[in-house]
Amino acid sequence: MSTLVQVKELSKRFGKLVVYEELNFGVQDGEFVSIIGPSGCGKTTLLRILGGLIQPSSGEVRIKGRPVKIALAARELGFVFQNPVLLPWRTAEQNVALPLEIVGSKEHVSTPRDLLKIVGLEGFENALPKELSGGMAQRVAIARALAFKPSILFMDEPFGALDEITRNRMNLELLRIWKEERASISSIIFVTHSIPEAVFMSDRVIVLSTRPTRIEETLTIDLPRPRTTAMKNSDQYIKLVEHLRKVIGDD
Repeated sequence: MSTLVQVKELSKRFGKLVVYEELNFGVQDGEFVSIIGPSGCGKTTLLRILGGLIQPSSGEVRIKGRPVKIALAARELGFVFQNPVLLPWRTAEQNVALPLEIVGSKEHVSTPRDLLKIVGLEGFENALPKELSGGMAQRVAIARALAFKPSILFMDEPFGALDEITRNRMNLELLRIWKEERASISSIIFVTHSIPEAVFMSDRVIVLSTRPTRIEETLTIDLPRPRTTAMKNSDQYIKLVEHLRKVIGDD
């Protein structure tokens, strides 16, 4: 596999507050990588730096060997956040169409209806956000993020506000979508507070320490794909979860 994202000597400060000093890691083409760590360690900040939404204090991030701003301008990066941020007066289809309307280009993109079908919302095109459950609203947000067929999908606690049953269902749905859309979505970088979720979803888990933040450990998740709910009962899965809990100090 080739390196899709390369982080070199990355540092971030807010005034006198040092968030990280000289982080170094990579994400390979075709990987699902989760980032976990204690509250306040800078997981969301790191994700936003990787996606070019905020700038590092020093160091660099390269996407496919190029500066992040080039990938961002080429619409190779998609973003899903914890809050779906849907416009309440627009239907599901109209919310998905919004980025296409803003850019004004239909080149190399799917239609909003096609995107809603991909995320399992066929038949809900005309539903308003208030008529959707939390999981359905987040599916709309995922469909919107897929509008330009991004190479990398950045996800910041996308299922954190959902109940456990819906969250587990959405984990499986996201893995299904990724499998079906691998021709466009090469890799997913996923921030979560849930250790079991990180183990279930990922090929690798990057564990951040408390501030000043460093990489405490990078753990390869050698569970077979496709992932199934039954795997959560396996000794291998349980050992991986317990290991990460000890690393992060959540035991």
